[in-house]
Amino acid sequence: MRTSPRPLSGASRRYAFPAGERHTLASGLVIHVVPMRRLPVATALLMSDAGAECDAVEASGLAALAAEALAEGTTRRTGTALSDAFERLGGSLETGVTWVHAECGTTVMAHRLPAALQLLAEVISEPVFPEGEVTRLRHERLAELLQQRTEPRGLADDMFARVCFAATCRYAIEDGGDERTVANLTRSAIVSHHQRHVAPANSALIVVGDVDHDVVLQLAETAFGSWSGLGSRAPAVEVAPARSERGVHLVAKPDAAQSELRIGHLTVPRAHEDFYALSVMNAILGGLFNSRINLNLREKHAFTYGAFSHFDWRRRASTFEVSTAVRSDVTAAAVREILAEIDRMMSERVDPSELSLAVDYLTGVFPIRFETTAAIADALAMREGFGLVPDYYDRYRERIASISADDVLRVAQEHLNPDRLQVVAVTDPALVRDELAALGVGPTCEYGPTGVVSSET
Repeated sequence: MRTSPRPLSGASRRYAFPAGERHTLASGLVIHVVPMRRLPVATALLMSDAGAECDAVEASGLAALAAEALAEGTTRRTGTALSDAFERLGGSLETGVTWVHAECGTTVMAHRLPAALQLLAEVISEPVFPEGEVTRLRHERLAELLQQRTEPRGLADDMFARVCFAATCRYAIEDGGDERTVANLTRSAIVSHHQRHVAPANSALIVVGDVDHDVVLQLAETAFGSWSGLGSRAPAVEVAPARSERGVHLVAKPDAAQSELRIGHLTVPRAHEDFYALSVMNAILGGLFNSRINLNLREKHAFTYGAFSHFDWRRRASTFEVSTAVRSDVTAAAVREILAEIDRMMSERVDPSELSLAVDYLTGVFPIRFETTAAIADALAMREGFGLVPDYYDRYRERIASISADDVLRVAQEHLNPDRLQVVAVTDPALVRDELAALGVGPTCEYGPTGVVSSET
C-alpha cells in the first residue's frame, strides 16, 4: 500500500495583535478601543484595581464576593431585572475577580453597544448589594469550600499556597477566601470595599470589536461621565515565605485511591525581566505534553496519566509548581523523579530539539489565544493589571524566539531553588510516610483533612 509523504510545515505566518488607541477621560477613567472588524460584535470590559490583593488577610474573599454581588441589583433594577436587561441586548453580565483586578463586562452585537455601556455604568456606579443576596452568595461560597475540602485536588492546591506563603501574606489563602474568612464577610464590608477601590481614577474600560474609536469615546463619556471618585490602589502585598527550608506536608485522605502531589516554591513576580526565558524553561521542564516531567512520570514509569509544571503568576510574587496525581504505592518514587528532573534542568544545557519544540509551541499557539473580542479584552485587562509594557503582545513571539539554551540554563539556575521546595501530598499517610522520609527531602508535617497540623517529624 502506497502512502503519501507527510506534508512539511510551512513558514510561520506573521501575526499582529489588534492595534488600538488609549484615551483618558476627565474623571481619570482610561479607555482602550480596539477595532476588530471580522464580526459585527463588541465586547465591553470594565476593570478596576480592586482584586483579591485588596483584601486584608482576615477578610480574604471580600473582593471576590463584592465582584459577584455586583450582578445582584442597582438603584434602578433588581438583579433579575438587570439580567433581563442584558439578555434583551443579546448578552449577559459577567463579573469576576483576579488577584489584580475586579471586572464586569458583556459581549453584544455592535449596534447595541450604546445601551450595553449604559448598563455597565449603572452596574459599576450604582450597585446596592442587597443583604439577602449577599447572604445567599456567602452561603454558596461556604458550600463550595465544603465540597472542595472533600476533593484531593482542591485540598492540595489550598495546602500548597499555605506552605509556600507566610500566614500573614494574602497569597496564602486562595482569592475566594476560606471558611473562616468568608463566614465573617458582611454587606457593610462589601459596600466599603466598593467605595474605597472601585472608582474611575483606578479603572479602565476596554472596548473591542466592530467599533470606531471616536464613537466609543463619545459613548463612554455619555455613560460614565458622571461617575466620579479617586479610589484607592490595591495595597502592596507583603510577601514572605512560610518556610526557609525544604519540607514534606502530608494531608490525610485515608480513602484516597492515589496521591495528589504539589511540589514547588515561591518565585519572581509576573513583571520580572526573565519572564520569557522562564516560560521557555517551564515548557521544556513540565509545561508541554512532551515535557521532561510528563515523559518521565507518564511514558517512562507509568506513574500517572499526566504531570505538569507551571508558574502561577502574580503581581507581587508568584509560585513555581509541579502538579500530578500518582498511585499511592509510587508516591515517593514520583517525588524522586520530579526532583531529579529539576536538578537536571539546572545542571545541563537543554538539547536544541527540546528548545525548538518549546519555542515553536509557545509562538505557534500564541495567535490562537486571541480569536474573539472577549479574548482580546481579557488580554488587555491582564496587560493593564500587571503593568506590562505597551508592546508586550506585539513583541511576545520575537522575545520568546530569542531565548537560547544558555538563557534557559541561566534562569533555571537562578530561579529554581531545590533547597526551598515544598512537597505536598494529599494521600493516606500510612502508605507513603516511611518511603517519603527515606528520600531525605526534609522534615515531615502531617495534617488532618481540614488542614490542621496533627504531627511533625
